[in-house]
Amino acid sequence: MNKKVLVVGSGLGGLSTALRLSARGYQVEIVEKYHRAGGRLNLLEKDGFRWDLAPTFFSMSYEFDELMRDSQMKMPFEFVELDPLYSVHFDGDNRSYLIHKNLEKLAREFAALEPDFEAKMNRFLKSAGKIFHDTEGLIVKKNFDSLVGYLLSMAQVPWQHAPKMLTSMWSELDKSFSSFEVKVIFSLVGFFLGSTPFDTPAVFKLLTYTELQHDGYHNVKGGMYKIVEGIVDELKRRNIEIHYNTEIVAADYAASKLHSLIDKGGRKWQADHYVVNADAAWFRGAILNRAAFSEKKLDKMHWTMAPLTIYLGINRKLDGYYHHNYYLRRNFKEYAGKIFKNSIGLDKPYYYLNIPSMHNPGYAPEGHESLFILCPVPDLRYKPDWSDAEQIADGIVSDLSERTGIDLAEATVSRTVLSPVQWQSMFNLYKGSGLGLAHDLNQVGYFRPKNKDEVFRNLYYTGASTTPGTGLPMVVISSKLVTERILKDDGALS
Repeated sequence: MNKKVLVVGSGLGGLSTALRLSARGYQVEIVEKYHRAGGRLNLLEKDGFRWDLAPTFFSMSYEFDELMRDSQMKMPFEFVELDPLYSVHFDGDNRSYLIHKNLEKLAREFAALEPDFEAKMNRFLKSAGKIFHDTEGLIVKKNFDSLVGYLLSMAQVPWQHAPKMLTSMWSELDKSFSSFEVKVIFSLVGFFLGSTPFDTPAVFKLLTYTELQHDGYHNVKGGMYKIVEGIVDELKRRNIEIHYNTEIVAADYAASKLHSLIDKGGRKWQADHYVVNADAAWFRGAILNRAAFSEKKLDKMHWTMAPLTIYLGINRKLDGYYHHNYYLRRNFKEYAGKIFKNSIGLDKPYYYLNIPSMHNPGYAPEGHESLFILCPVPDLRYKPDWSDAEQIADGIVSDLSERTGIDLAEATVSRTVLSPVQWQSMFNLYKGSGLGLAHDLNQVGYFRPKNKDEVFRNLYYTGASTTPGTGLPMVVISSKLVTERILKDDGALS
């Protein structure tokens, strides 16, 4: 009889793991707290509008190709490559900056600000690309069973990259460019992915390489949720059931084996193997009561930003804007240094605007537009009270109205605001952290919460807060790594 695997959580990591294991003959069943699949890769539908709930783009599209090949299925959705990648607007600046993949076009955007931009960016990207390719196979796409093994892999990475582990992304940009605007813009890839360029190691300059040169950014025809719908349809064809509104709250175990997971209604879910797609650090503390992952210990870890998200449906079209748009100010160092610990006001925040109906007209009624606004804010450790969420959202909408010259409040026919409190409640995000654990040097590779449990030999983890890290392609890689773990433990992989 084929072994049974229970997957807890139907985020992209859980769905991808279910696909891979089912292709190898495992009997798979999924339980999900939310009312539909996808985790943060979800969909909001209201008043005739649709919005991608959180992720609005991804890089490294070839990881989805690998997933489909490995899972023995055809690609169920169609990529849409974005170019320009995004636009950036500084407060008080009458122009916007378009970020093109083509370096000649990009250089023209900064001709008046950064002499020899193209040559400088080519040098920057060459260095960033080398870091990416020198670490992808050795570190990113690899399981580690011991610190010694991790250090041996690190030793194979060319030593020229070592200084970039000890300096920040901002210092690397500061060495490479002179313009404030250029340095800020190319640090956004870190800032809006949950940390600041002053805290993120310089090795993560590789993210600029992935966006500008390696694979760029992609959306999906019909909306990002098509990824989830395509995978769920395939799982249905494989007779894999997803049990929604089912929250795991406890575990039954003895010695080194997990015997069952228990839901809120008292039902025991049994399997040979268990794969948890909830946050790997949170689950160990909240469900398994591990002292090393107590709330006190978790609070000391470095978590990514919390999201304040606004979903607007407006009764007009927006012309002259792009799929991704960033709205910034001139106090970047002060703001980045203070925002995550709630030591600066949210009356003039930085935020990101996505217009999903631009590429997917079905996301809004005819003549209307759907707008998604993301504002990185302090998590619940630093700002536990979000009774002012609507007021903060009012300020953001007012600021965007002023910058665009459109009275968005008057044009709004649908509005939803989600604070970190709601994000925590919906998906068990620790203290509302949007993307799980950040990528400090002591929270990457071997030092990240393991994808195989330290105690139970039949419990595994996939998702953003385990190996290799956060972001859609990383989570897809995570599903591959945990599948390798299970196959190896079952003797199906040497």
